[in-house]
Amino acid sequence: MEHACGKYADFEALRERAVALRREGLSRRQIRDQLRVHNNDILNRLLEGEPPPEWTKRPNAKDDLRHRARELRLQGWTYDRIQMELGCSKSSISLWVRDLPKPERRDPAEQARLAGRKRWEHELAVRDEERQRTKAAASQEIGEMSDRDLFMTGVALYWAEGSKDKPYARRENVIFVNSDPGMIKVFGAWLNLLGIERERLRYSVMIHETADVAAAEQYWAALVGADRSAFYKTTLKKHNPKTVRKNVGDSYRGCLAVRVLKGADLYRRIEGWWSGMVVEAERRTA
Repeated sequence: MEHACGKYADFEALRERAVALRREGLSRRQIRDQLRVHNNDILNRLLEGEPPPEWTKRPNAKDDLRHRARELRLQGWTYDRIQMELGCSKSSISLWVRDLPKPERRDPAEQARLAGRKRWEHELAVRDEERQRTKAAASQEIGEMSDRDLFMTGVALYWAEGSKDKPYARRENVIFVNSDPGMIKVFGAWLNLLGIERERLRYSVMIHETADVAAAEQYWAALVGADRSAFYKTTLKKHNPKTVRKNVGDSYRGCLAVRVLKGADLYRRIEGWWSGMVVEAERRTA
């Protein structure tokens, strides 16, 4: 189609063709090349009101940020707060929310409190990241534990957390109670090192009566890899309505008590091992 002097003599006819091509699913470039219309202003007029076909639309990686920015703006957030929260530029935020009503101007004291809280939240996040790095590095320092490492650890662990014989109550029972899954695992590995048969182990859960008792019982049974027949009846702690409990939520599973049957001889050896460790520690500090 020829266009003398760069002018388009029959605009309406040209528009009809452009619209028809658009509705067939052609892109702007394809329509431009087919109609030989290389003037963008004219092309825009020809295609005015006609949406582009779906296949030409590119996914916008910032769509989620834009949606979140609009949500925060509707909640009354300022550009500064949205920028600190999402980490995007103010110019982008302005484009995304400019059609929304401006939030009411906050009291300067309230703005200062909000800014201070945001800075503190950032500081806490930095501290937590540093804390996790320190813990991870320390964990790597342990390396592989030898049998003697585990043996000494188990003796100290039991003497710190296990039941102990008293002159006024000679029981000589081996009972270890703890709420920390890691402590239970280490204690179990120690008993295995000592050659204590699993058939001699009995367990019982101790937990607050308002907690999810069934879930706690299932959790501990899975942790120690024991059949429920090895568990005694769960001990429930009665609820005191005057007490505000802090040990709540899905992470609260009470305590697990691990008992070694016929453990008098083992208890005597534990007490002897610990006495030997104390003597050696005193020798080193003398």
